[in-house]
Amino acid sequence: MHQTEQNEQITTALLLAAGIGHRLQPLTDNMPKCLTKVNDKEILAHLIYSLQLYNFRRLIVVVGYLEQSIRKFLDKIAGSITVEYIVSPKYRTTNNIYSLWMARNKIQSPFLLFESDLVFAPSQLKNMLYPGRIAVSHILPWMNGTTITTDLDIPHNVTAFNLNSLSAKTHEMTYKTVNIYSFSRQTWKRVAKRLDHFISAGRINDYYETVFAEMIADGSLNFQSVLFAKERWYEIDTVEDLHACERMFLNQRLPKIKQKVTP
Repeated sequence: MHQTEQNEQITTALLLAAGIGHRLQPLTDNMPKCLTKVNDKEILAHLIYSLQLYNFRRLIVVVGYLEQSIRKFLDKIAGSITVEYIVSPKYRTTNNIYSLWMARNKIQSPFLLFESDLVFAPSQLKNMLYPGRIAVSHILPWMNGTTITTDLDIPHNVTAFNLNSLSAKTHEMTYKTVNIYSFSRQTWKRVAKRLDHFISAGRINDYYETVFAEMIADGSLNFQSVLFAKERWYEIDTVEDLHACERMFLNQRLPKIKQKVTP
């Protein structure tokens, strides 16, 4: 990674928002997951506020399910952020690896990758604004899915992705992934090339974490972990998750979002 790029604050974000959100039904029967409200504010509104706070200029969104709802919403609240869209025609039959692969030619600059089911306190994003970082959290009982293992150095470097397993949660250097990642130009080129291999092999139902795990293992991908406070973020997959997230953020209200001014 070039030194200038390493010290340059990221101003581009990529949001994967093509999925149906089956586990959040019936709330997602007529609404994309990212427009689910958490204490009267849409998940996407929480993200846009954070991006505005840190002066992001560009947002690329991979859409599919009920894409027009997302377009209309962002047209109202994106403010000065330029929004671009990638439409996934196979959103019903693919996983997030396919959505990420679709962005391979759209992004030529350092960027932050987000999933569309995350709510987090904006302050948690501060240390993620530079390339080569992964947001992680201490493990709590409600969490499931991928964890990472780090070395003992500071800053902590990721040494392994542990896919779909919390079995190592008692290890002092094992953390839950928050599903926010930052990439340099060079790293993204390597990731995009590996994504090509997976998609060419027909592995469209894998998760992109499988690619990251493989690349961490062979030394072609490096992340430094950034610790998110475990009580300042939540991943919403189910209605129960939504209620828990609302309780966590009950007293944390968003300031007014800078909406687009129509002449």
